[in-house]
Amino acid sequence: MSKTYLGVRLRRLREERGLTQAALARALEISPSYLNQIEQNARPLTVPVLLKLNAAFGLDVQLFSEADEARLITELRGAFAEQGAGIAMAEVRELASAMPDVARSIIAMQRRLRETADRADLFAGHITEGPGQSPAAFEAVRDWFYERRNHVVDLDMTAEAIGDKLPPGRMAPGLIDRLAGRHGIRIAQSAGEALRRYDPSTRILHLAEHLDPGQMAFQIATQLAFLEQGETIARLSEDPALSTDARTLLRIGLANYFAGALILPYRTFLAAAEAARYDITLIARRFGVGFETTCHRLSTLQRPDARGVPFFFIRVDRAGNISKRQSATDFHFSRIGGSCPLWNIYEAFARPGEIIRQVAQMPDGRSYLWIARQVQSGQGGFGAPVKTFAVALGCDLTHAERLVYARGLDLRNPETATRIGPGCKVCERAACPQRAFPMVGRPLTARHEEARFAPYSGTG
Repeated sequence: MSKTYLGVRLRRLREERGLTQAALARALEISPSYLNQIEQNARPLTVPVLLKLNAAFGLDVQLFSEADEARLITELRGAFAEQGAGIAMAEVRELASAMPDVARSIIAMQRRLRETADRADLFAGHITEGPGQSPAAFEAVRDWFYERRNHVVDLDMTAEAIGDKLPPGRMAPGLIDRLAGRHGIRIAQSAGEALRRYDPSTRILHLAEHLDPGQMAFQIATQLAFLEQGETIARLSEDPALSTDARTLLRIGLANYFAGALILPYRTFLAAAEAARYDITLIARRFGVGFETTCHRLSTLQRPDARGVPFFFIRVDRAGNISKRQSATDFHFSRIGGSCPLWNIYEAFARPGEIIRQVAQMPDGRSYLWIARQVQSGQGGFGAPVKTFAVALGCDLTHAERLVYARGLDLRNPETATRIGPGCKVCERAACPQRAFPMVGRPLTARHEEARFAPYSGTG
């Protein structure tokens, strides 16, 4: 823990459990006065006390870690920026650290306000998104997965039990047999844009004819999720904090999660990833799946008794629209102001087929190792549209040496890191040559005016 003054969190824990200071002090084998000093942030929360908390209450130590503090800070700054409030960084940091629940409430209120504005625009005819496609619903589902470190244990372990009985990379025949034997459903391949379409009247699962064996296995596993894990998915998605649209999206996300966990069983996949030093190409080849699917699964390996590298996974298009974002770590870009053009994920479009590496440093000083590659989907003939994205996988630099992609990089020299940020509107790097907008709450300088409005400003 880089910052150990977490008294408010400890006091909240004690109050939730109905304990007096004296009772908690006895459980932790420390004096009441020492506990009082910790709760008042006069003394730090030390590792020995943290371990005693874990032993006495069976707590996940993540409760007292700062794994999500950086994300909370970015979210708070974004929420304040949307309101035009230039709150000092020191105050934002104190709020995120000392009162994380209050911080989350502020973020949630701003999210609801944004959703209301989105709906107002929809009714006014300003946007054309259909039901279930509101940006706020997508963000709510992303947050749901983030709060669970992108690992859903109920679905993961059930999927693993099924997947372990099938040969890695060659699961489609076994899944077809399971679909027919247990559910009386047969497979039919057909042309068309839909990857998967189930007809309950004929009990036929229609799959696109262009799917390769790995993609076919994923689609069958997704259908099995709805058939065999429907109750679990319904229970998990009935979160009262979610809107109706968000619950619908979450059910789809959970079914896809189950499918990925089935065709890439947890312990087998983790062992293969560790053995290959997280070489995505080798892992994908062994399990018969694509680069993107492999990256997505790597971002979910956070089972408490068998953790992999905590990754952040993201997918963007050429315009910078983020269509996938999953995280087992605390790296987080702002919801407003776009993302950083200095980030290597955008360079991937100019170098198709190549894995691009980058050591990047955020304004708070934390550094990450990122890899990015362009991916494509679509199997149409000549002239048919092809979907093109860039996907990136990143981890904190403390885990970088476990990855083959760290080979030959100077990880310990901060001067080699690319200075990136969370998006211009909330980024503190005033001297950044790629800045497109001033930070919210700061005036537009003459340099910003020249860069944005001068027709010939020396940028080519």
